[in-house]
Amino acid sequence: MHPELIKLPFLDVTVKGYGLMMVIGFMAAVTVIRRLSRSFTPDPQLITNAALYSLIGGVLGARLFYVIHYFGEFRGNWVKVFAIWEGGLELLGGVVLAVSIIFFYLLYHKLPIRRYLDALAVGLLLALAFGRLGCFLNGCCWGRPTDLPWGVRFPYNSLAYNSQINADPKRNRPEPYFTLPQDEYLGFTAENGKWYPKPKDELTEEQKYEVTKGKYRCLPVHPTQLYSSATGGLLCLLLYLFWRCGNKAEKAGKRNRFLFKQGQTFALMFIVYGVARFFMEFLRDDNPFEYGPWTMRVIYVIYKGGTVSQNISIYLVLLGLVLMVVFGRLKPHVSTELKGE
Repeated sequence: MHPELIKLPFLDVTVKGYGLMMVIGFMAAVTVIRRLSRSFTPDPQLITNAALYSLIGGVLGARLFYVIHYFGEFRGNWVKVFAIWEGGLELLGGVVLAVSIIFFYLLYHKLPIRRYLDALAVGLLLALAFGRLGCFLNGCCWGRPTDLPWGVRFPYNSLAYNSQINADPKRNRPEPYFTLPQDEYLGFTAENGKWYPKPKDELTEEQKYEVTKGKYRCLPVHPTQLYSSATGGLLCLLLYLFWRCGNKAEKAGKRNRFLFKQGQTFALMFIVYGVARFFMEFLRDDNPFEYGPWTMRVIYVIYKGGTVSQNISIYLVLLGLVLMVVFGRLKPHVSTELKGE
């Protein structure tokens, strides 16, 4: 966990691990999208412009979704809504707004929307792979405790640590994972009753040992951020292979009747990501349980829980299936001969 990677000399500015990975992911995604769309792009700058607009929209959408999801934390302190540097972004909200902006941008410039959306899908999942590495460096999106040999321990006073020393009724956890004596370690108590320990530099040497190597250290958890990063990379490769099959079939004049149509790579992104995120939530330990459609109530009976991300994942899969059918029935966009892959 390295939320701050380096401090710039002569400046009171630090390079954040999460922000750096977001920038790297954005640049990688733009590079891939430009390459995949070079055969039908009249001006490569259009790709860069669309990417910049989507980046801004993605950050705003991710923040807006977080604020709506945790509205109670901002009531009475609206200035905090704009304090993005303090953390608080929801990936799904960012994706929704970013895709919407790109859609209207392409529509405005009268560009082949389905072709661009296919290239966008591959780039988005590549960006996700880097973004989740940023989550790991930041310490957010942590997993449930595990005895597996690759479980990771987050440091004292991290988000995962503070979660483990508190009960969490919203996750059906009436007791903390382990008891850290409040009379020795209490820093402050929040309005919701959750308590936070003292800063590490205020602890005695004996206390520092206990919270780093002794009985009060963080329990090992699933590195769900790394799972998600690896999943994003694999899904990116899957979408690229799917897109390539459709591209080759189109160039050869052998269009499949049902699959590999323009736009279906984009539709497939919703399906594979929705399924992956749905099951990843079973290993995460940060999001509260919330219930929505009847499918989530079935999950509640079996698993005693279900998160808002699982709710959204269900809708993403359904949306992807609908788009697969719709795009499969539309006539292909006629353009100049494809020049590459």
